[in-house]
Amino acid sequence: MDITQLILDDHHEQRRLFALLEEIGPRDKDALGALWGRLSTFLEVHAAAEEAIFYPELLKVDRRVGRLRRGEEETLDAIHDHNEIRDSIAAVAGHEVGSDGWHKAVATVNQANGDHMAEEEREGLTDFRVAASLQLRHDLGQAFAVFEARHVAGVEPVDKDPETYVREAERGLGTDLPPGSLGIGGLKGR
Repeated sequence: MDITQLILDDHHEQRRLFALLEEIGPRDKDALGALWGRLSTFLEVHAAAEEAIFYPELLKVDRRVGRLRRGEEETLDAIHDHNEIRDSIAAVAGHEVGSDGWHKAVATVNQANGDHMAEEEREGLTDFRVAASLQLRHDLGQAFAVFEARHVAGVEPVDKDPETYVREAERGLGTDLPPGSLGIGGLKGR
């Protein structure tokens, strides 16, 4: 078991579910609603699992190998992306299932999620595989799988302030830096 592989497996399943939604006709509202319910819950739980387990460890590993600033940037971007995905998911509820507006709103979620997955696969997951031990990846994989199993029915979607998230995660790692000393200060205009 490896957390990076579990995350990649989740990404594959997300892509598969979006593809299934695209193949169902707009009149089959029951099927669309059921698949969307599964996918939207899955996206929320996946993001929460990453935020609870993966990203704090990415910061820790990147700090250990002298890449704290890179880890901060990747984590800030990921939390921002998760917020964008959550907000896009919430916007789908404002449309009748199967309507043109609903399909456009779902497509917006797909685009935001696709952009996030591609970036995460190129950067955070790759960096983590290179720097983290197999044992750590296994242990985190187990925790990730258990988190998702415990929350299979869903989690409350809550946007997080990316900078606060990074500060709190680093505080939990024992990184006691004075305010403003994190590498995140230069990212405010992003």
